[in-house]
Amino acid sequence: MIIEYPSPASDDSLLLEIKKAIPEARFLSEVKRPEKDELILGYVRQVLSLWHYKSKDKPIAVDFVGGKAGHRRKFGGGKGQDIAKAVGLNKGARPHVLDGTGGLGRDAFVLATLGCTVTIIERSPIIAALLSDGLKRAMEGDIEIAEIAARMTLIRADSRITMQKMVEDEQQFDVVYLDPMFPHRDKSALVKKEMRIFQELLSGDPDANELLEPALQLAKNRVAIKRPKLAPDLAEKEPTYRLEGKACRYDIHALKAFD
Repeated sequence: MIIEYPSPASDDSLLLEIKKAIPEARFLSEVKRPEKDELILGYVRQVLSLWHYKSKDKPIAVDFVGGKAGHRRKFGGGKGQDIAKAVGLNKGARPHVLDGTGGLGRDAFVLATLGCTVTIIERSPIIAALLSDGLKRAMEGDIEIAEIAARMTLIRADSRITMQKMVEDEQQFDVVYLDPMFPHRDKSALVKKEMRIFQELLSGDPDANELLEPALQLAKNRVAIKRPKLAPDLAEKEPTYRLEGKACRYDIHALKAFD
């Protein structure tokens, strides 16, 4: 991992936080010749981005203002979306959702767009930095997007440890949402590129099964788990029911009806 520091951005604080969290990361100014395909974290047009050295792929960044997130916000199908049904929005609820596997924040942003309050946990310092930068820019955007972003809170930590601490502190959320990493059936170039980088950063999700038990203790109403259609049940625990979509399914562990 190489950090482009100093960078063209006006604020390098996120880059310095990454260096602190990952001491073995090197500054670009200290590297004579990066290895081909080595990961670089830096700013592209004032947007924190991640890319492979000398790759022709578009850098990975979080953009809640335009792109796919913007399109889905306007034309995504509202409460008729499978994810909305999975967390209970079709029941008239406006739940506080704990997203225990935040990633790039796409699902969390959809839920916040639909009126949910979302607390996001992301354990990778690099992915969390991308997400933090995306939220910051969203807060600086137009009023509608800023209001959506204001319903999203990011916790940069390991979900297993943080969720267990929340259990010990007797915290609860209406819904806990999980989307553990799993080999993805979507063969698009974007998904393959992102999954490759996520695998590099996280080495897969070998401890994903450990998230279910604290999730069941933290959730008042339900736990919703996003899974590839042919993936096994998380922690080998059969859900109450499933919502089958075209590309994935949602396993629902129903605990209590919404008020």
